[in-house]
Amino acid sequence: MDLGSADAFDRMGTLGVEEEFYIVDERGRPVSGISDLVYDHPPTGVLEDRIDHELFQFTIETQTPLIEDVGAAGAVIREVREALVDHADAHGYRIAAAGLHPTAEWYEEDHATKPRYQSQLNRIRYPQHRNITSGLHVHVGVDDPEKATWIANELRWYLPPVLALSVNSPFWCGYDTGLASARAKIFEALPNTGIPTRFSDFEAYLDFERRMVELGSIEDRGELWYDVRPHTGHGTVEVRTPDAQTDPAATADFVEYVHALVTDLAARYEDGESGTDVRREILDANKWHAMRYGYDAEFITRDAEDTVTLAEFVAAETDRLATDALRRRFDAESDAARQRHLVDERGFDALCESLCLD
Repeated sequence: MDLGSADAFDRMGTLGVEEEFYIVDERGRPVSGISDLVYDHPPTGVLEDRIDHELFQFTIETQTPLIEDVGAAGAVIREVREALVDHADAHGYRIAAAGLHPTAEWYEEDHATKPRYQSQLNRIRYPQHRNITSGLHVHVGVDDPEKATWIANELRWYLPPVLALSVNSPFWCGYDTGLASARAKIFEALPNTGIPTRFSDFEAYLDFERRMVELGSIEDRGELWYDVRPHTGHGTVEVRTPDAQTDPAATADFVEYVHALVTDLAARYEDGESGTDVRREILDANKWHAMRYGYDAEFITRDAEDTVTLAEFVAAETDRLATDALRRRFDAESDAARQRHLVDERGFDALCESLCLD
């Protein structure tokens, strides 16, 4: 049984970034390509052993090397993306990025044959069969398991505003869902997703992880797909909230903010701060506001006495932390709005082309 350990938490502030993408043809439409890109012709260089596929044969994931300095994250993200684009191009494919591919119809796409995914399809059925989502996952190293658990607990309230800033999936099977992030709602149909409850300490989380495997609810700890979790294998706090981003600068901004926030929370833990215990129902409501309204969302405060707008959240975080990352995102048009405008003005062909990486 592959279970994690407290010993994994031994370094503070390192970064790892996982990005999920779509394999597409010359028109930007989905095409099965994982056999060519992952198995028949595995890449070398920066992508060697850092590329994998997801549930479908047109979905693919990259992992960055370990990033020691947050200032280097943007360059590493671009290097990995460029390597993926070049690798795909060498075999006749293109790469697209968004929370959902706007025209992909899940019931027409081929599933991966990897035993792990076949098991999930057989157990979870319809929710997993339609799970053509793509997300951005940010790992930040933490040097103590109790600190990591406390940070993950505190991060929960910040996640809905992060989702609101990342919204990049209004279309589903060619249909405008009315949501800014349909990906988030579709993904939440799976078990063990969404914003988790608060864990009293690391042992409570580790015991939960172990019991879920031992009791047969999940086959491995990787099936705990919550929006944030202490990663007991990598020794990180992993944030899994954002939609996949088309622009690498947007990915870099979310990485910069998450790193700054984890660093700040680590210092607050070390200062003996007691932390908060926000009801999961409040967090779920805030996440719904984010996925429905995007930049126009308002969020219930921790004490459930008031609301804050996304603009107010961004201003407060920009003042509080030494980063303008959220301000850069908020000052730009949301990707959900951009997608809708492009479809209205030029149609889905133009949108599919716009999601392709150069």
